[in-house]
Amino acid sequence: MRLLFLGDVVGRTGRAVVAEYLPAIVASGHLDFVVINGENAAGGFGITETICQELLDAGADVVTLGNHAWDQREALVFIERQPRLIRPANYPAGTPGRGANIFTATNGARVFVANAMGRIFMDPLDDPFAVIDRSLEGLELGRDVDAVIVDFHAEATSEKQGFANYLDGRASLVVGTHTHVPTADHRILPGGTAFMTDIGMCGSYDSIIGMEKEEPIGRFTRKIPQGRFGPATGPATLSGVAVELDDTSGLATAIEPLRIGGELAETWPSFLGEKTV
Repeated sequence: MRLLFLGDVVGRTGRAVVAEYLPAIVASGHLDFVVINGENAAGGFGITETICQELLDAGADVVTLGNHAWDQREALVFIERQPRLIRPANYPAGTPGRGANIFTATNGARVFVANAMGRIFMDPLDDPFAVIDRSLEGLELGRDVDAVIVDFHAEATSEKQGFANYLDGRASLVVGTHTHVPTADHRILPGGTAFMTDIGMCGSYDSIIGMEKEEPIGRFTRKIPQGRFGPATGPATLSGVAVELDDTSGLATAIEPLRIGGELAETWPSFLGEKTV
């Protein structure tokens, strides 16, 4: 089984690069399941129902969220009728939507997808370690589901790495999102879980984490906001990670980054065959 997880989609250029490349990647037949983090897709802040549907129509099976989940207020409503939109599971009880769900891949596999948010330098939500334990309770990889994918939306690399190692052997893939810069540590942990501290963003890297440079630089130098952050509009990079799983155990056998277009050096996972875009 082969999975693709694309990092935070930032603004219009991020959506455009997904629409440009993902349909052809999916149509190649080399992928069984695709997840995208969409929490910055609407002007850099949150997601709308229309944009969520655009990402699903482009080839995503599931869209995950993060700390900007509710920046577009309509998300509080439409998330209830969109089971393929997953918000962090450690929001307080009673928060609209769901933090995990089981989906069916194109090859018929049962795929459990969960989203959690870190607490270091982030909003003080419920303990993500305890929440993921409850989400996985009674659910064994390779027996009850064929794959377990977890999006850990967090700031601190130490917390991301701690979370992944905590789930080693219980998850097929743990990805770090939120910091928008792809790390070079994609690997399979000792227990068989594929992990990358941050898979980067789908957006313009001629920016400051996806935003036009002037306002962030001004805030760093003057400590006074002069305006609003706006997504950068330069050529975007499609950035994420692809994983190959053992069909019996659900554990990872290979993990490689995928990056196409824009400012970053291109990478194409070898196990996806010949490049299709």
